[in-house]
Amino acid sequence: MTVTVAADGVAAAGWREAVREAASALVGAGAAGEGYPDACVRVVEENGPYIVLAKGLALVHARPEEGGLAVRVGVTRLAAPVEFGHPDNDPVDLLLSFCTPDPGVHVGTLAALARALSAGLADRLRAAPDREGLARALKEALPDG
Repeated sequence: MTVTVAADGVAAAGWREAVREAASALVGAGAAGEGYPDACVRVVEENGPYIVLAKGLALVHARPEEGGLAVRVGVTRLAAPVEFGHPDNDPVDLLLSFCTPDPGVHVGTLAALARALSAGLADRLRAAPDREGLARALKEALPDG
């Protein structure tokens, strides 16, 4: 998997804008189609804030057929946290975004991200001094990328 983008200090007025910013980075890198950010917002609108996996961390994604063109992972650190409506893990300051072109790779990417998160990725991302540090922490956590 390829780490595409790291963005630091991103301003977002709410969760929808935060999700669009995180997913738009994948579009900008050519890894997702133009409709991918809106598809990622729809995931939360239709299913609730289940993408908020841990304290302050959301995993932004949509189904592969909704615009995944390549396997990419990105990280966005917000300038100020936003509320998703999650009962336990709000507010969110970190968003990991990913896209894949097929369902099998989608599940594998989810598993790799879950392993990295359980090994302390969120703490390393929060401790990163800048955008380059964010990218480095993500690349180290996902070494096959």
